[in-house]
Amino acid sequence: MDRSDAAPFRQLIDSEPAVLRAGAEAALDHVAGLGDRGAGVSAGALVALENFDEPLPDEPGDGSATLTMLAEVGGPATMASPGTDYFGFVNGGTLPVALGAAFVTAAWDQNGALPMMSPVAARLHRVTRRWLVELLGLPAATEVTFVSGATMANASCLAAARDALAAEAGWDVPADGLLGAPPIEVVVGAGAHTTIGKSLALIGLGRDRVTTVPSDDQGRIEPGALGELDLPDDRPVIVCAQAGEVNTGAFDPFVELVDWCRSRRSAWLHVDGAFGLWALADPGRADLVAGLTGADSWATDGHKWLNVSYDCGLAMVARPGALRRTFTASAGYLPPATGPGDTDSPFETPFEAPFEAMHHTPQSSQRARQIEVWAVLRTLGRSGVAELVRRACDSAGVLAEHLDGAGFEVLNDVVLNQVLVRWGDGRTTEALIDAVERDGRLWCGPTQWDGETAMRLSVSSWRTSPDTARRAAQVLVELAEGVGR
Repeated sequence: MDRSDAAPFRQLIDSEPAVLRAGAEAALDHVAGLGDRGAGVSAGALVALENFDEPLPDEPGDGSATLTMLAEVGGPATMASPGTDYFGFVNGGTLPVALGAAFVTAAWDQNGALPMMSPVAARLHRVTRRWLVELLGLPAATEVTFVSGATMANASCLAAARDALAAEAGWDVPADGLLGAPPIEVVVGAGAHTTIGKSLALIGLGRDRVTTVPSDDQGRIEPGALGELDLPDDRPVIVCAQAGEVNTGAFDPFVELVDWCRSRRSAWLHVDGAFGLWALADPGRADLVAGLTGADSWATDGHKWLNVSYDCGLAMVARPGALRRTFTASAGYLPPATGPGDTDSPFETPFEAPFEAMHHTPQSSQRARQIEVWAVLRTLGRSGVAELVRRACDSAGVLAEHLDGAGFEVLNDVVLNQVLVRWGDGRTTEALIDAVERDGRLWCGPTQWDGETAMRLSVSSWRTSPDTARRAAQVLVELAEGVGR
């Protein structure tokens, strides 16, 4: 008997159109309802999640019924982060064309690891890499790879930096490991994001084996801090900088950092730009990003400010071949790797070669994340991405101005999409945040700043406008008056 005709497989085949249609309709209904609900989750919706705690069924069931349950029980317990009033984290909404591309990408079910597995993924990677390099003004030879998020993008770039600097010192880390390798100094600012420490731990350089230099009151590395370090000239150094401090949105002094790194015999400047790197797309923010493109590597997210769906991180390295040195994988069933750094490559330039993602990223099998990024860039164009950045920054400015006028203490220079405020002291700010979460119309979260609780407002959804930001500020003022101080 042909087992493919046996139940439940016959049932799966027969029900496929109806199940897919049910899923698509549930997704469309959810998006359409974003404007009619608050940003948070009600207590009732949280209680209803207990309906998922059921025994594993013994027999196959109706896929459409499963999706209906998912939508009806799970939907109300989602955070409305794609909407206008979610300010808790730098979680971008998903642009319609990105969501549509995600539907198509999921249906295609492509493994983007190698061109022979997905020719379309390889070609769209080539196009998207070129567009991103042009849009952000990065060096023409910059390699771009797609990973799960900024944490893994930071780890990928730092691993490439580790191996490149070790190779300059005559050591092959991918082959021989770190035991006995020449020491590499890692320099971070006092305001470095926690994902830098996590990444350094992951790649074996250690989160605590770093030299920490002072940062100013906005979290920026002090311009002269590196010049005061007492390091042997022959010591390889990785400097970790930030484009967009997580609380203030501030940018490190890249001109000075680039100059210092170039004065060293062996140095690599890496930039954690999880959301702030996209400021490069807005010509009006040239003062913030001066010197930024002179780094050796950059990490950012597409699922933050570019507003594609989760998960989508980008690791970008200016030194061709560095990623491949670290991540090349070989096996008898795989074709020989070709591309940047391969002296036997038949291609005249590195980017003529079909892109082999598995030789440039930690993962082998991988979702073709570049498809959504391609769809957004093609739809918005250069001016549209710039407007995406401007709109969020303008909305942050409206929030700050309105809250400042109502008696909130604005703690940061609002130069980007981050607003850091306090209502009274840390205790009353905590009470206000609790009131906001109970109210449900908005969602924003706490952070620690100068030893006290503050409220962090991040504007990153394409749906948020200056008008909706003004309305959100009015809600905060109303709730603050109820809390008192």
